[in-house]
Amino acid sequence: ISGRQQPGQSKLGTKVNEVSLLQKRFTYFQPSFAARNDMSFVFKLARDAIVSQITWPVETSNGKGLKETCMICFEDTDATQMFTVDGCFHRYCFSCMKQHVEVKLLNAMVASCPHEGCNTEVTIDSCGKFLDPKLVEIMSNRKKEASIAVSEKVYCAFPRCSSLMSKSEVLQYTRTVMLVAEQSGARKCVKCHRFFCIYCKVPWHFDMTCIDYKRLNPHPAREDAMLNTLATKKRWRECIKCKHVIELAGGCYHITCRCGFEFCYTCGAEWRNKKPTCSCPIWDEPNIIHNRQRRQ
Repeated sequence: ISGRQQPGQSKLGTKVNEVSLLQKRFTYFQPSFAARNDMSFVFKLARDAIVSQITWPVETSNGKGLKETCMICFEDTDATQMFTVDGCFHRYCFSCMKQHVEVKLLNAMVASCPHEGCNTEVTIDSCGKFLDPKLVEIMSNRKKEASIAVSEKVYCAFPRCSSLMSKSEVLQYTRTVMLVAEQSGARKCVKCHRFFCIYCKVPWHFDMTCIDYKRLNPHPAREDAMLNTLATKKRWRECIKCKHVIELAGGCYHITCRCGFEFCYTCGAEWRNKKPTCSCPIWDEPNIIHNRQRRQ
């Protein structure tokens, strides 16, 4: 950065070249060195410098203030109502950011900076400035869901909790109070702190094994029975690997579950190497035509 020596590492060299290009865009440039533990101050200084270049003073009913133009809606907005994306410093008004994040949540996606070509993720903590607390909670849950592999997901068996956890997370938490947790199948929910059985998917049966419990309770719970009845009526198919229920709205009968398992929607048989292991038809013509018309 100081120009006295060329960097040896390619990644560092690329970064130095980027800084050199940025220097040419400023009327004045003076490099300053900072310790690692001072980086938060450096980022704040950079953010303040950027804001100072894109805002202008105005007279308001409450006295003097600052205005800034949002690059999404192009409205002149009070600078205090502008949101800065941590990491890239792009700024947009609260209203536009609120709509942007809500659309991403609606499509089960993680929100990133709206700036074209910028992939900086919008942090959950910062969204509290413009989102309803319930949406912040949904966003937090979405991020947690995305971070846990489908085969590792565990939900609390108590309906009023149903908290999402990973198998390793809940096992480690249970080991703090039960040494034989892994052998028994008992798990303690990290949210409601109640015990449930990871194998039977029910509140923990303290006085019996899983085999005894299933023998004494051969019929599924009322909620499970209702789901099974609905699945049969709607011709839904359950993935034999991760147990998620799948509905085919249109297209061929070759299904790829989100856990990666491939199977036939008609009979449930596995597909191997992109080929079926059953003799069921791969598609039904009206189903394909319906899907094509819907896309048009």
